[in-house]
Order: sequence, then structure tokens, then C-alpha cells
Amino acid sequence: MHKNGLKGLCIGPVRVRPGILLAPMEGLTDAPFRTVCKRLGAGIVYTEFVNAEGLVREAPDGPRRTQGKMRFLPEERPVGIQLYGSRPDSMQRAAEMAGDAAPDLIDINCGCWVRGVTEQGAGAGLLRDLPAMRSVVSSVVRATSLPVTVKTRLGWDRASIRIVEVACMLQDLGVQALTIHCRTRAQGHKGPVDYSWIPQVKKAVSIPVILNGGLTRAEDVSQALATTGCDGVMLARGAVRHPWLFREARHLLDGVRLPGPTLAQRVDLCLMHLQLAIAYGGPEYAVTSLRRHYAGYFRDFAGAAALRHRLAGHRELEPLMEQLQRIRDANVPPHTGTMYSGFVE
Repeated sequence: MHKNGLKGLCIGPVRVRPGILLAPMEGLTDAPFRTVCKRLGAGIVYTEFVNAEGLVREAPDGPRRTQGKMRFLPEERPVGIQLYGSRPDSMQRAAEMAGDAAPDLIDINCGCWVRGVTEQGAGAGLLRDLPAMRSVVSSVVRATSLPVTVKTRLGWDRASIRIVEVACMLQDLGVQALTIHCRTRAQGHKGPVDYSWIPQVKKAVSIPVILNGGLTRAEDVSQALATTGCDGVMLARGAVRHPWLFREARHLLDGVRLPGPTLAQRVDLCLMHLQLAIAYGGPEYAVTSLRRHYAGYFRDFAGAAALRHRLAGHRELEPLMEQLQRIRDANVPPHTGTMYSGFVE
């Protein structure tokens, strides 16, 4: 039981307890998956990356794929829309359009390490040009009355870590919380995380500092909150790999260690996700989008790889649902219900 985890996280008017957040992830954090994570205990959830240039140039009478990323359900609140870009004018307009969608927060991506993003001077590319980062962030803060947050990395590489300077600059610009992925851009998602920078940033600024990177178990969340002084944590690949991580971490902070989900509970959650995806995008969208999540729902038991392969092979909704229901019915003892009663508490 740790003080920082229990005191909660405050970002402007947004209050959550504990501060365990779902990171924005391209191709993964659509509304159905965000809703799953919310039901499992995520305090704040974030959309996929929204390209500012694509958003402002999208034809009003054409397909609005970028705008579609800003759709969210009331159940997801508090929810943040994450924007990325390198042009202050486009970011300002994108922030105005994001504000029209009425999220609770607007987040600026200053941490994406993918070459196609950084070569445009966006994402972690802004870490190589702090005046450009200042201009981009200022344009968003000016454009909205919503709380603006930033997600970034320690630096471009080990030789150019300036995260304390960056944090102070962002606070001065009016940013209301900072999430730090505790790797450099050069590391991508590989190599060790370095949490030692979090206490240094905490000493330098008064805004909430949220830790990201390397959190795959409930114990990781508990230890990070206990040892770094961070105000919250943000789960990314760990949440995709094991969505129950939100629920398990929340309980561990209260001193309760939960058992892992049974196979039947895994199927139940997968079926719920599937139903949410059908309601969101239709049967074809559901069948396609769930393929990215089978590895998280079904792992660490005999036959898991073969099961994932069979599920991913389905092209139609009905046989997919029938197979999942057969697995569930064969593995739920008669005296137990489904996992829906008691997702969080």
C-alpha cells in the first residue's frame, strides 16, 4: 500500500484514484479496447495518435478517418485525445477541432520514436529542437481551455538527455501534466528503462509527473509508485499483453494480490471486447481489430498459441463467436458466474 498510488492524480479538474492510465497506441487503443481497459480500472484513457496535418486537411465531404480517431464513448471518461505534428499552425487548428469533440484532456505526442514521424520533426523529433517543441506546445495551449498534457521521452539519445530542462519549459508554457517514457528515442521500446530521472524531474516542477515504460506486472506499478515519487503511471504494451493489469495493480495498491484470470474469464473478456467492437465499427471491423488482441487475451497456458492461430484465422463473425462461446462453456464450472460481476472492485 503506497501513498503516491492511493492519493490519486489531479490534472486540472480531472481527478482519478489511483493514477493508472492507458497510453495512446496507434492501431490498438480504439474505443472498444479503451472501454475494456476502463472497465478493468484504467483511470484515464487516450486515443490513438491523431495526425494534426491529416485532421486539418481532411475533406468535409470525404471519408473522415482521422476525425474518426477522436470518437469516444461517454463510459470512457475521463478521456484524452492525443495529437502529433510539427507545424504550430496545424497543431493549433487540430487542438481546436479536438476541443470540439469535448474530451477531458488534450495530449501532445513528443515521444513517438518511429522514423516516419520523427523525420517530419514530430513526436520525439521535437526533442532535437526545443524551440520547435516550445512553439508547438504553445500553439496548443493557446487554442484550448482544456488541460494540455505532454508525453515525451528522456531525450533523443543517451548523449542528449534534457528531460529536466524540458519539464521546466513545459510547465512554464502551461502544460498541466507530463508523462515520461523512461527510455530515449534511440532505444525505441528496447533496452532498460531509467526511472532515476523521475525524482529529478519531480524536484524541478510542481505539475504531475507520470511514469511510462517497462510496466508489465502489478508489482512493477506498485514499485514505481513507491520508489520514484511519480504521481501516476501509464501502461502501454503491458496493458495490451495483459489487460487485467489495471485491475491487479489497483488491488495490489490496496494490499490485495489477485489471482490471474482463468481461461473462462479470458474468453469472457474477449467476447465483451468483440461485442463492443461490433457496436463501434460493425462485424467486419470487429473480426479484424480483435486479431491484434488475441495474444493478450490468450497466453501462458498449454495450447494458447494454437488457439490464437485458430481465432485469427476466422473471417466471419458468427463462427468466431461460436468458437469462443464453446471454449467458455467448456471451462466455466457450473457454480461460477462470468467475470462481469466485479471487474474492478
